[in-house]
Amino acid sequence: MTIKTSIKITVSASALALTAAAASAESWDMPMAYAATNFHSEMGVVFADKVRDYTGGDIDITVHAGGSLFKGGEIKRAVQTGQAPIGERFMSAHANEAPLLGWDNLPFVATTYADNEKLWHAAKDKVNGQLGDLNLVALYTCPWPGQGFYFKKEVNSSDDTQGIKFRSYNTATATFAEELGMIPVQIEAAELSQALATGVAEAFISSGSTGYDRKVWEHLTHYYKVNAWLPRNYVMVNKQVWEGLSAETQGQVQKAADETGAACSAKSEELANWYFEQLSGNGMKVTDAGPAFLAELQEIGTKMTADWLEAAGDDGKAILDAYNAN
Repeated sequence: MTIKTSIKITVSASALALTAAAASAESWDMPMAYAATNFHSEMGVVFADKVRDYTGGDIDITVHAGGSLFKGGEIKRAVQTGQAPIGERFMSAHANEAPLLGWDNLPFVATTYADNEKLWHAAKDKVNGQLGDLNLVALYTCPWPGQGFYFKKEVNSSDDTQGIKFRSYNTATATFAEELGMIPVQIEAAELSQALATGVAEAFISSGSTGYDRKVWEHLTHYYKVNAWLPRNYVMVNKQVWEGLSAETQGQVQKAADETGAACSAKSEELANWYFEQLSGNGMKVTDAGPAFLAELQEIGTKMTADWLEAAGDDGKAILDAYNAN
């Protein structure tokens, strides 16, 4: 064999290797429901960058924030059916389909970041089993700051909430609304500003983050810190897509997910009080809920937890028993 022939063979082999590498590279579109400036969406970009880095470009994720690719309520189904290989949604949005997934919306059960993390560890295995049945794999989760109430007037008890149109985002928030004599209206975060401006919604429960993102001080006046629960978003991948990856690639993606989940949780905790400062700085009255209102909320919360335990069955009981045992 001549040197020239050897060089040709080497070049051909390199070309084939590059072609094979290019063929194995995957481009994933990742729909997310919240604004590009929201910390969940920003962390989605961090995750995508890490995946690209750790897989050597074999998986290239493009983040589509703000419901621009699929609306929030469409994301889970899009991932389940393979219309998108990966996406993000808040987990309790699926509680009407699978009650166990409302584990993070149990009022006043885990109201600190440390307790919320403890509750997630108690729930994780059961939750992952349930998601597997829905053709999904959870890569990482991240909590929102604690949930409080937004109104356009002073509220001291349920006497002040009768007939108010209340934006709900899942079963738990709809239940709170009904128990307080309000009218629940299902509205995605991306549509919240318009709903408030047009009177479709007049109040809602959420973290300081949503109020800041949507500039709700343009329509509302009061925020009551209740810290009812810390709901979690989760990044999910289609189960078939996940199982189609090599063990090595799964490990690389999971490493990116673990690091991003930890960073996202830390960012959420860091921002929690900052959001309150922004709401207050823009003219909203930010206070703790009064004793009468809080007592009503806690009574409703006890009933909601009992209802969830009945709906979630043995798995729900196992989650709370494990949480309370630690």
